[in-house]
Amino acid sequence: MENVALNEYSEKKPKFIKRILWKFINKTIFRLLIGKKLFFVRNALLRIFGAKLHQRVLIYSSCDIFAPWNLEIDKFACLGPNVEVYNKAKVVIGANTVISQGSFLCTASHDISKNLLPLISKQITIKDRAWVSADTFVGMGVTIGEGAVVGARSAVFKDVVAWTVVGGNPAKFIKKRVINE
Repeated sequence: MENVALNEYSEKKPKFIKRILWKFINKTIFRLLIGKKLFFVRNALLRIFGAKLHQRVLIYSSCDIFAPWNLEIDKFACLGPNVEVYNKAKVVIGANTVISQGSFLCTASHDISKNLLPLISKQITIKDRAWVSADTFVGMGVTIGEGAVVGARSAVFKDVVAWTVVGGNPAKFIKKRVINE
């Protein structure tokens, strides 16, 4: 194996100033806008920074969003308390979808086939009526199908088929999801 000099590593920092400004707002003003009644102010801040949000989206004030300009959320979806969205690439969340507390959506990783481990990223898509339960990790390039449920504390590295329930680390099929009403 040849010598690796990680001091030679660098990555592009697009929208660097915008990122710094957003990070400041996300960690201060955004966090102070607590409660469901102020959701529209939080959403307005996200839209100013380029997020594409339906008017009726609930994003808790404790959420940490890396790049609002890479975030799209459809109607009646929710990002619960302490959700982290590391969206170097797009994160697209469908209608009536819940991302529960403490979950981490991560669109980036490093290419382990290269010595300098360059950053790579791929979009995460979570379709309509899905539920990502508490404290779940969703990795880059993953699509969670319509109506799918990811069990609490799961780690999802591969696509989840629509209308299934998965869980564990790594997440595996548990059963089909059937609505009884």
